[in-house]
Amino acid sequence: MRENIHNVNILQDSQKPLNRVGKLKYITKIEQLPQLSGRQADRLHKVTEQFAFRSNDYYLSLIDWDDPNDPIGRIIVPNIQELEPWGRLDPSGEISYTIIEGLEHKYSSTVLLLVSNVCDGICRYCFRKRVFIKSQRELLRDLDAAILYIQQHDEITNILLTGGDPLVLTTSKLENIIRRVREILHVQIIRIGTKIPAFNPYRIVDDAELLRVISKYSTDRKRIYFMTHFIHPRELTDVAVKAVSLLQSSGAKIANQMPLISGVNDDPEVLAELLAQLSFIGAAPYYIFQCRPALGNKAYTVPVERAYEIIEQAKAKVSGLAKRVLFVMSHSSGKIEIVGLSQKYVYFKYHRAACDEDSGRFLAFRRKPDACWFDDYDEVIRDYPIELPYRSYGPQ
Repeated sequence: MRENIHNVNILQDSQKPLNRVGKLKYITKIEQLPQLSGRQADRLHKVTEQFAFRSNDYYLSLIDWDDPNDPIGRIIVPNIQELEPWGRLDPSGEISYTIIEGLEHKYSSTVLLLVSNVCDGICRYCFRKRVFIKSQRELLRDLDAAILYIQQHDEITNILLTGGDPLVLTTSKLENIIRRVREILHVQIIRIGTKIPAFNPYRIVDDAELLRVISKYSTDRKRIYFMTHFIHPRELTDVAVKAVSLLQSSGAKIANQMPLISGVNDDPEVLAELLAQLSFIGAAPYYIFQCRPALGNKAYTVPVERAYEIIEQAKAKVSGLAKRVLFVMSHSSGKIEIVGLSQKYVYFKYHRAACDEDSGRFLAFRRKPDACWFDDYDEVIRDYPIELPYRSYGPQ
């Protein structure tokens, strides 16, 4: 029986020195992992021919290689099940909202800029695998055009920098983007979506210039938010927590968003531990995402209704500050919150809709235990005066 989460020191097996000697070593070929046998590497090479592999020695050191089901290994090490034909390259129809290469405008107040086509590590369940396959078609290459578009739309108050991972950029390149965006008066919030605090916290701990940039541009009325991507408690090492603390000390706000992933955090005890620890360090639990039906993601996906039950069981174990998180799907038509289950029905609400008239819209469907995505539901409850929302994964 597991110990109570409040008595568990999740850092005891993952403490790393805060002062690292030398640079991280990056691994991009599966054959470079000495923990794998030649036969295992040969087998997984087929996966990496289709879906890129990338990690570093820091993150790989968090893996218990004696455990074939180690959750950190599952996050980063290729799995032969990824070759199972399932899913789409663009599961949320992002191409439908692309204005220019690398700029998406789906929600009226928010623009997404894909400023990088590289991550410090590549999660096996990544929903944006196409960035690593067709990177030049996805990356923002004309910053001037993007700035002009934002300037011409004063309804835009939020800019999300994403990719790839923006913190893979040099600090000078990142500052140039932040500075240009900050010069637009109607933009209030800059969000930086990043898994660097988990994959490579030394990027933050060892870069005083990055912290200076954050301090300069995260002001009392116009904050910079870091949308971190901690998905398992063992990622919260001492140095990772230090990185979060330094960002906070520099004036940034931290919110954590993550998918629910089979074999990683789909245990209520593990998820509760993660939510609690995030609240303790001030990285507010923000969203838990239903794993998107991206190509190769079937083995990582928990069915919607089971995922809801896991999340509710986890939330029952933590305080209010840790249970503010919302369970949502980033569907082509909007961000759909899964709000409840009854014996017969599953209930959804548009938390954020691509079409403003759908905002707050409430839907009920007959339960379907094997459904993994909104589009899998087709038996709407007819006594609600609603129509089925737009259903498309977008062009592939």
